[in-house]
Amino acid sequence: MPDEFVDDETTRVPAESRGLRVPSVDLVVVEGPERGRRVAVHAGSARIGTADGCDLKLTDRTASRVHCELRVRPRAVLVRDAGSTNGTFCEGLRVVEAEVPAGATLRIGASAVRVEIGDEPAFVEVSPRTSFGELVGASLDMRRLYAMLERVAPTDATVLVQGETGTGKDVVARSIHGASKRAGGPFVPIDCGAIPEALFESELFGHVRGAFSGAVSDRKGVLEEADGGTLFLDEIGELPLALQAKLLRAIETRSVRRVGANAVKPVDVRVVAATNRPLSRAVNEGLFREDLYYRLAVVEVRIPPLRARREDVATLATHFFRQLGGQGELPPSFVASLAQRSFPGNARELKNHVERAMMLGTITPAMARPAVAAPPGLDELAPLHLPLKEAREKWTESFEQVYVRAALKRTRGNVTHAAEVAGVSRRFFQRLAARLGIKASDVGAAPEDLELDDD
Repeated sequence: MPDEFVDDETTRVPAESRGLRVPSVDLVVVEGPERGRRVAVHAGSARIGTADGCDLKLTDRTASRVHCELRVRPRAVLVRDAGSTNGTFCEGLRVVEAEVPAGATLRIGASAVRVEIGDEPAFVEVSPRTSFGELVGASLDMRRLYAMLERVAPTDATVLVQGETGTGKDVVARSIHGASKRAGGPFVPIDCGAIPEALFESELFGHVRGAFSGAVSDRKGVLEEADGGTLFLDEIGELPLALQAKLLRAIETRSVRRVGANAVKPVDVRVVAATNRPLSRAVNEGLFREDLYYRLAVVEVRIPPLRARREDVATLATHFFRQLGGQGELPPSFVASLAQRSFPGNARELKNHVERAMMLGTITPAMARPAVAAPPGLDELAPLHLPLKEAREKWTESFEQVYVRAALKRTRGNVTHAAEVAGVSRRFFQRLAARLGIKASDVGAAPEDLELDDD
């Protein structure tokens, strides 16, 4: 072989960057009308039920339309009941969400399905990326998500994004739009949970002048506004049942008819929908149309909660810190403190925590924000990303933080004098400082002064 074809420096691509090795899984019906039927689980997930879109479709009348969902993990299979009428059982125990071992048998209505794990592994694609669009994180779960988005974003496929509150479903939608061929077009978000039911149809499809009381001029709906771009339907599960058929027709025909109009207008829109509660459960409860569910879930994306990717917390905190105007790196002590928090509100709660720490000076002022010509006004400090009740609670907590720290600094860490300044008892002041997480080292107090006195 000529020398120019010799390559002793070939770089090996780590197997994990190409794909994640997971067990190959077959679902075998061992009892019920479909006894003997075998279905292989592809792409690491499957649905069982009587609906046409299920991977293992049953004719058992005691099974729900979407009865349960399975996700293949490296060492087990995760089974999640989809709000079925008669429940999902394994070894006599009712399953809400659980990992089951090889050979486990699931009782689904009057049918039984055995989960068989083969000897030959399958592979789930994993991206080498550590971010995608506005999404940040290098955990395995996030890189599996990136791999799916890399494939989906360039297409026009409808996407259903599922995840807990605060996981970043809107961020996923924007990232899909930004990586698509529609990136130069509009991105139009609409929160279906924030629209009065009487205005839903007008918001979606628009109206013509005189269509109803108050319609003083023609108005485009969000489907028309998103023409040439992406429409993001957040909290799609809140869409009234009466309008679901009209939305389905608009998506399938790529056209809209404004309220009160006779003419139909063509629209070129990609739809990304999101929900924080399983739509399969809403289908079983008769609150969401099955045909619309499967039309939206052409590609289904599930965002992992923050507790499932703890290794991303420090990276996300730094990302939010810089996004909010911070410079440099976060203090190690602050990063370490994040490990002690559970963040049930997920990434949104983490961002709020970082923002509050910057506002209150927990993160050193030199790092918090670049210099500005004038201090921000009250309207700039108001947490407008929260509802009024939550914002009031956050504001009160922020004020207490500022007040207690100021009182301690004014009295040079003397808790007794600080309590007198505040007009409260020493013990009340100590309890307040403890609840706010204020450390003696932060305010120049003696450690024993901020410890609660013995009763």
